[in-house]
Amino acid sequence: MSKVLLALTSAALLGLSGCADLQSNNTAAAQPTKSGISAEAQAALSAAQADVKTAKAKNALWTTADNALKAAEAAAGKGDSATVLKDSKVASDQAKKGLAQLNYPELKVGD
Repeated sequence: MSKVLLALTSAALLGLSGCADLQSNNTAAAQPTKSGISAEAQAALSAAQADVKTAKAKNALWTTADNALKAAEAAAGKGDSATVLKDSKVASDQAKKGLAQLNYPELKVGD
């Protein structure tokens, strides 16, 4: 049941991020938002924050994901869209891998 829920949630987030990209055009992605970063970087940061929040709620958050999210948020504060995109991608990837690790078989030593 949890695998199905995880798959559905991932598909929904992926679909929503795809829909957000369809509405913006190339000039909108290049223009900074209120926070000083591009719309594409803001979307990546929001997705990374959601992924990290989900992993943290399931006690599957890796420190690498948490550190990458903090770096992305710091870069957003400085208005560095390229770094936000890079670090947000790392944070999302690491958070998803932490969630996937929950499905690994339990290792029993001594059996």
